[in-house]
Amino acid sequence: MNTKICSAAEAVAMIRSGDRVVSSGFVGVGTPEALIAALEKRFLETREPRDLTLVFAAAPGDGQDKGLNQLAHDGLVKRLIGGHFNLVPKLAQRAVSGKCEAYNLPLGIISHLFREIAGRKPGLISKVGLGTFVDPRNGGGKLNSKTTEDLVQLREIDGKPLLFFKTFPIHVAMLRGTRADPSGNVTMEKEAATLDNLSLAMATKASGGIVIVQVERIVPAGSLNPRDVKIPGHLVDYVVVAEPDHHMQTYATPYNGAFSGEFRAPPDSAASMKLDERKIIARRGASELRMGDVVNLGIGMPEGIAAVAAEEKIIDLVKLTTESGTIGGTPQRGLDFGAAKNPESIIDQNQMFDLIDGGGLSFACLGFAQVDAQGNVNVSQFGDKLTGAGGFINISQNTPRLVFCGKFTDGDLRTEIRDGKLAILQEGRHMKFIEEVEQITFSGEYAREAHQTVLYVTERCVFKLTAEGLELIEVAPGIDIERDILRYMKFLPIIRKPREMAAEIFVDGPMNLDKLLSDRALSERMVFDAERNTQPPATRPTAPQVPSNARNPIV
Repeated sequence: MNTKICSAAEAVAMIRSGDRVVSSGFVGVGTPEALIAALEKRFLETREPRDLTLVFAAAPGDGQDKGLNQLAHDGLVKRLIGGHFNLVPKLAQRAVSGKCEAYNLPLGIISHLFREIAGRKPGLISKVGLGTFVDPRNGGGKLNSKTTEDLVQLREIDGKPLLFFKTFPIHVAMLRGTRADPSGNVTMEKEAATLDNLSLAMATKASGGIVIVQVERIVPAGSLNPRDVKIPGHLVDYVVVAEPDHHMQTYATPYNGAFSGEFRAPPDSAASMKLDERKIIARRGASELRMGDVVNLGIGMPEGIAAVAAEEKIIDLVKLTTESGTIGGTPQRGLDFGAAKNPESIIDQNQMFDLIDGGGLSFACLGFAQVDAQGNVNVSQFGDKLTGAGGFINISQNTPRLVFCGKFTDGDLRTEIRDGKLAILQEGRHMKFIEEVEQITFSGEYAREAHQTVLYVTERCVFKLTAEGLELIEVAPGIDIERDILRYMKFLPIIRKPREMAAEIFVDGPMNLDKLLSDRALSERMVFDAERNTQPPATRPTAPQVPSNARNPIV
C-alpha cells in the first residue's frame, strides 16, 4: 500500500491466526470500535483469523455487545490476558467455562508491562499482587484449569518476596486517536483519556508487529502541532477513519468538551442523595476525608462519596482521580466511567499507576463483595461470576488509608430510618461477611504488614482491621449487635467497646463536614517524618474523628 490511510477491513486483514492482539480502551473511552467490529466481520465471513490472544488492561466494553464482547466467538480467541472483565461478560464467560486460556492480572501491572515490552525487557518486578490470587502461591492469576503457563513467578530480592511478571511480544495493536496526517502522526485532543496508546505503539513496534489507529479525521501534512502529536507517525502502520457512531467519546456520550479539556463546564448542581442505606455508607466514608487528600473512588457504592462531598461543599478541598489518568474535576459514572468533567490534568494510564504504586494517593474508597475474619476482600470472582481485579489491587495495596464500603448483606435488603435510628425491614438473602472469601483480591495480612489503616463501612456498623483481625468499632443507632450484626456473619469479630455511629449521618440536612475538615488541628492534617525531615504526601495519619458528642460508646 502506498498510503497509511485505509479502510477498517483492509487494516484488520493484516491480522494473522495465532497473533497476540492488544486493544486500547477504558470502558468506551479510547476503544477502537470500528476496528473491533471489522475484525468480527472478517471472522464471521471467512473464519479467519483464528486462535488469537487478546490482551487488554481496562475492559473495553459496555457490559453487553460492544467493544471486545464482539470477539467472543468459538475459534477466534484462544487466550485472554485482561485486567478487568466486568464490562466484557461474553469474554468472561469463555474464561470461567474453560473455553479458552485466561489470566486476570492487575490493571496497573498490564499497563506497566506495555512499557517493559517497549524496552524489550524480560519482565516486570513488583510487589503488587502479593498475597492475592495473582500470587503464584494462590494461583498466579490463572482463571481455569486449561490455563497452565506461568506468567507470574515468585522472586526474592534482598530477602523480600516480589512478583515477576513475564513480558510477551505484541503482534498487533488496535488504538484510537482524534486526528492523523498522511504520515500517521496521531493526536488525541478530543479523547477523554490518553491511556497507554504511546506505550502500546512502541511495544508493538519493538515486537516487530503492526500498529493500526482509528481516528476521527485526516488532516493535511505538516498541519499538526508537534506538541499535540501523541503517537509519532513512524510507529503507525495503518490509519482508519471511523464513522461517528463507532467513534463516540464514551459509550454514553458522543462528545463533551468538558471531558477532554476543550472548555470548562459549569459545575453540576449538587443534587442531594436520598437518605437511605447508600447515603449512610457514603456519609460515613466521606467523614474519613482530609483536606488536601488525593483520592480514588471505586465504581458503584463508593461513587456516593463524591455526591456527599459535593453536597457538603468539600469536593474542592480534595482531589479526585481515576485510574485512566484523570486528575481533578469530577469523575464520571456508568458508561462515562474513565472520563472526568473539568479535569485539571490528564496523564497516561501507566503514569497514573506510577503515582498509585508510589504512594501518591492518600485515601481510597473501594467496594467489597465478600470479607472474611482476616480482613481479606473479594471483588474479583464469585463462582461463575468473573468481574476481574481492575485497578483494585494496585490501589488497595499502595494507599495508606482505605475504606471498603458496601451493604452488610446483599439481595433485597430493605432498611428505614426512623427518628434518627436505623431499622432493618428485610434482611438481605446473602451474607457478605463469611468464613473465607472465594478469592483474595485484597490481603488483610499484607495490609497489616504494611501498617495500612483499613475500615469496612456498612449501613449498620463499621469494622477496623487490627493485628488480631476484624474489630467491630461502630454500630448504627437502633441496631442491636447480636440481632442485626452477629446473626448475619459467618465469623465472630473482635468486640471491645464499639461506639455509636455519628448521629448526623442518620438525619436529613447537611452534616457540616466542611467545618469538620477546616477545624481539624494542624497535627491531625499532616504527619512529620523526622527521619527524612519531610511531610510525606501520602502519610499514615491517625484516623479523623467525628465530633465526640456524636460518637458515644455503646453501653
